[in-house]
Amino acid sequence: MTRPNILLISADQQRADCFGFMGRKVKTPHLDQLAGEGTHFTACITPSVVCQPARASILTGQLCRTHGVHDNGIDLDPEIGEKGWAGAMATAGYQTSYFGKAHFSTYHTYEPTGSPECLRSSADYPADWNGPYMGFQHLELMLVGHNWWAPEKPPAGQHYERYFHIDGRGDEKIRLMWENAGDTKDAAQTWHSRLPTAWHNTPWTADRAIEWLKHGRDTEKPFCTWVSFPDPHHPFDCPEPWSWLHKPEDVDLPENRTRHYEGKPWWHRAAMENDPADPKFADIRKQYSRIAPQTDEQLREIIANTYGQLAFIDHQVGRLMIALQEAGLDENTIVIYISDHGDWLGDHGLILKGPMHYEGLLRVPMIAKGPGIRAGASVDQPVSTLDLGPTFFDYGSANPLLTQHGQSLRPLLETADATRDFALNEWGLLPGRVGVALELRTVRTRTHKLTIDQNSGAGELYDLTADPFEQINLFDDPEAADIRRELEDFIATRPHDLRPHNTPVGTA
Repeated sequence: MTRPNILLISADQQRADCFGFMGRKVKTPHLDQLAGEGTHFTACITPSVVCQPARASILTGQLCRTHGVHDNGIDLDPEIGEKGWAGAMATAGYQTSYFGKAHFSTYHTYEPTGSPECLRSSADYPADWNGPYMGFQHLELMLVGHNWWAPEKPPAGQHYERYFHIDGRGDEKIRLMWENAGDTKDAAQTWHSRLPTAWHNTPWTADRAIEWLKHGRDTEKPFCTWVSFPDPHHPFDCPEPWSWLHKPEDVDLPENRTRHYEGKPWWHRAAMENDPADPKFADIRKQYSRIAPQTDEQLREIIANTYGQLAFIDHQVGRLMIALQEAGLDENTIVIYISDHGDWLGDHGLILKGPMHYEGLLRVPMIAKGPGIRAGASVDQPVSTLDLGPTFFDYGSANPLLTQHGQSLRPLLETADATRDFALNEWGLLPGRVGVALELRTVRTRTHKLTIDQNSGAGELYDLTADPFEQINLFDDPEAADIRRELEDFIATRPHDLRPHNTPVGTA
């Protein structure tokens, strides 16, 4: 069989359950169709619950204390990044490309770093720069992509920023981007953006990928492409008319949406209430990274806006699928849809992300469709986005250039009897982030989840079958000692290839 093309599509900060076919009241017809025609993983977890570590893990196939990006604000070493699956697939004869938000390196740095993603260094890259970078031969990037910040003005920025400012009306677009076209009940970081959708980075990401698929690639080679949308990440600034697609009064609220710390590990309260040890982090943490408890009315506004962002992305996924058909590529292309990590989105009274590894944050979408992949299948085995690289190598007859912590998903995609025991997650937080240092290790099985802070020995253990809303921490329950020991043994299987802690070069 001809080696298949691979198209990886990712969202940023999308929960695993935010699809129409999963029962949420969100309009995702194209992704629903993708799941119906392919295989859906219901227990896929992120290797780390924040952007840079998770994305570096997806690319390298390694847990974050091995590749070194153990927290936001730490750059992936290019010598490691170039040996991730993009570099390995290119070595095997694939044409590799990237479109959208990368975030393998830090945007907001204290000093210029020389990276094409560093806002302070981006002007050093000419307008005709398209890579290579981290093993990808062709790239069209945006920097940041979250509209809390304005797109950089050229010569700073990259491809999207030049597009945004090309007509000299960037300041007017930025004003519209930050205007709220409707009442959002003072919900945190939530507005109906008046930025015309033609200028938004969501369709731009799909546009550039479609143009490359149709006209930019080498048709003599198979391709391995990552298309990376920067939403539904906060701020919740979905543009009109997509922001009005879901009525706040109609969205579904979490069953458990009360914030409390009783029975939880000590770091839950500390992470939400402590000041960062690094004063350079303090303002961004308070203004952007932490959201105060919201009323039900405000939470409905946030969820409705998030659903609008997802529907806007879903529309682009449909366009990508049509582009594959029009180019005659759909029969021999594996399409995989994921997110880097999830979002609490009101669970436990929390929004966004942090060192509380509840299911809404830990679990991520994973849908795969393509030649040989079962249609209409649902897999509840615990897997991880660490498994993507080994899967690509399996289908593409490629050899890894780095030690892999994941395994190929091909047996699970093609047969009904393949199994997995567990999937791992980790995060090495320095005190500059939330005021305390944490070494978190999480393991998830089909039925249980354990998180331990290796610095203090504290932890949390949940029976996900009996307690799906994660209310009862069984960590110190004598009756749960056996299952705790089993999960600790799973965590202990982690390879002994940890690197020393790195020093952040910025915030994220």
